[in-house]
Amino acid sequence: MFFGFFNIIFPIMFFLVFGIIIFTFLKGIGQWNYNNKQPVLTVVARVVTKRANTSRHHHHDNHAHSSTRTTYYVTFEVESGDRMEFLVSGREYGMLAEGDLGKLTFQGTRYHNFERIRLNDEE
Repeated sequence: MFFGFFNIIFPIMFFLVFGIIIFTFLKGIGQWNYNNKQPVLTVVARVVTKRANTSRHHHHDNHAHSSTRTTYYVTFEVESGDRMEFLVSGREYGMLAEGDLGKLTFQGTRYHNFERIRLNDEE
């Protein structure tokens, strides 16, 4: 009875996991293609907020190993009031502060650069 159940469930789970992997891969290629077709835009924007997402991974192979990965996001607000969140590198994340005003360069959902604008009263 158990082996009959296993023989039915295992192939279903295998194809489900395989399908999720293929779907994620194709979605990533679609996003990459979409971004490549978008124009590179530079707009005046302000850094509204920053956030970091840390995930921990555990590996168990004779020894217990764990590793962490942090992804960094910055939300910008443009003159129209629209907000856009971009994935940025840890270096960029560290260089930006909430309230910074500057020129944001992006392409679709892909972050390129943020060049801070110095105001006259900051000199």
